[in-house]
Amino acid sequence: MRKNRELAENVWYEVRTAVNIEEPLFRLPEAKALLHRVLRETKARYGFEMRGLKLEGAWLTFYIKPDNGLKLPKIMQWLKQTFSIRFNMLTGRAGHVWGERYESDILWGGPPEGAEEVDWAAVEISAKTKIPAAIAYTLSWGSPRSDGMTITTSFSAKNASKTAPPPG
Repeated sequence: MRKNRELAENVWYEVRTAVNIEEPLFRLPEAKALLHRVLRETKARYGFEMRGLKLEGAWLTFYIKPDNGLKLPKIMQWLKQTFSIRFNMLTGRAGHVWGERYESDILWGGPPEGAEEVDWAAVEISAKTKIPAAIAYTLSWGSPRSDGMTITTSFSAKNASKTAPPPG
């Protein structure tokens, strides 16, 4: 049985989540622009402060202070679900995008020093980025098997110039 998530009012959380099968997803300009679009919509829908947004390989890490701290699960559910649906439509793939549950810790003293505020103007510009459909990004990654062989999987962004559907 999994342990209950610790939630509180008026606190900062450190949130970590990873994409499924360690895809180097956020190296794709389309994926980053889509994430920024969905983050902006999530902020408008639920209200929060965010700092220290980091996209590292398969990991997304940030510090968030929801207007209503008890809504963190709703915020994360909407963010991950909306991103997954739109990303799968954009790339023509199906299935899970995110790995297991997100991890969160309450930061009673606030975010760490040096955790910059998210530049929402830059997020806005990134969210409007369109990549011409003629440009296809193909990434390959390998995962070792127990017998020493490597399984290589390819990922290609299709329909890259499509914009995400409106929320709702």
